Amino acid sequence: MRGFGLILCLIFNYVFAKHEFYEGHGLYQVDVIFVEQTQYLQELQSKYAIDVWINAHPGRQGQILVPDYLKEKFEEELKVAGIGYTLLVENIKEKLDLEDSLLEAAAARTNRSKSSPGLSFDVIHRYDVVDQYLVDLANSYPETVTVVSAGKSVEGRDIKYLKISTTNFQDTRKPVVMLQSLLHAREWVTLPGTLYAIEKLVIDVTESDLLQDIDWIILPIANPDGYEISHTEFRFWRKNRAPHACMGGVDLNRNFDVFWGIWSSSNPCAEDYRGPYAFSEPETAIIRDILHEYRNRLEVYIDLHSFGSMILFGYGNGQLAPNALTLNFLGVQMAQAIDAVKWPQNRNYIVGHIPSILYRASGVSSDYATSVGIPLSYTYELPSYRGIVGTLQGFLVEPEFIAQAGFETWQGIKVAARFAVRNFRSRTTEK
Repeated sequence: MRGFGLILCLIFNYVFAKHEFYEGHGLYQVDVIFVEQTQYLQELQSKYAIDVWINAHPGRQGQILVPDYLKEKFEEELKVAGIGYTLLVENIKEKLDLEDSLLEAAAARTNRSKSSPGLSFDVIHRYDVVDQYLVDLANSYPETVTVVSAGKSVEGRDIKYLKISTTNFQDTRKPVVMLQSLLHAREWVTLPGTLYAIEKLVIDVTESDLLQDIDWIILPIANPDGYEISHTEFRFWRKNRAPHACMGGVDLNRNFDVFWGIWSSSNPCAEDYRGPYAFSEPETAIIRDILHEYRNRLEVYIDLHSFGSMILFGYGNGQLAPNALTLNFLGVQMAQAIDAVKWPQNRNYIVGHIPSILYRASGVSSDYATSVGIPLSYTYELPSYRGIVGTLQGFLVEPEFIAQAGFETWQGIKVAARFAVRNFRSRTTEK
């Protein structure tokens, strides 16, 4: 393993042309029959630091991205374990180049036609654009919007969020709903989810109760350093940019102080590296501080991720949250609202307990929110969309799906927000 880590260090000290790092990387679909095979794949993930996109379970196919120099060895390992596989994409760089060309063409069209005050929903906006947009909204709508600079990332980027309120957060009879996206840098399709919510609450307000009855906190880019490098050098970068050994970075969604260090990796090379200690990273400490500042009124916390069309609740270590029945009930209502407007080629949302639907995990942001008393805390896994990019879905984004991703996610968020009003009033009246 130390030898493999040295190779990665050398690789990452080399300056790559865009996407050159991914030349020859193959995306595999794997099929397991037995739980022991799932465990074997987890051992391979730790052994080779391969990038698991979807964890394989009996009855559920997995997806794993494998570097070119490991393909032959990886296939040998699968054959020894009797695990079936299909090479979905032989060279992932070709798909990355295609994603670039599609998004660049969409951006060119947008620049020619843009006239509305909000951001467009046919491109994935970069950090600087979104950062300035938050400031501009606060200047243009001072009666409802406040921009807050919550702190700095590892590399010194400002982490801003919006407070949206008709009463400047002074009416304690109103619940607070918090949304965030891009805790994992490569999950670009989650950004339209938070930006669309901002659009509907500030610029294009058609459902006034969502603004009158609720205060909102929206954090569009929770991991700005990782997000930027996913645009400039490493498209599938997941972690932040903490300067650790090997590849560097901490999986921010394993760094929260809730069952920290159990179901995550201590290996800095791993995609789910938990960091040296809970809240070691400024990005997670910022989210922690927001949760604590507003915890008395925070009723809903939704952390947007991708991919898989899932609505998940805690705890990730296997325990059930005390109000799991309520979480499941509301989760199903949110899923039904999304499914009613989703595109037919995408599967229906699945709702459930994190380890039952996905895998065991600890140090997760939504679990931490639950642990500090936020009643309705969820992780959304937005869908991937199979279109022009073909059999590859995953983290790649096509322009035609960006607006739809925001729109359909908003349908689920609205259900949670309105439920929060009733739930908050009921709880506070009882006191």
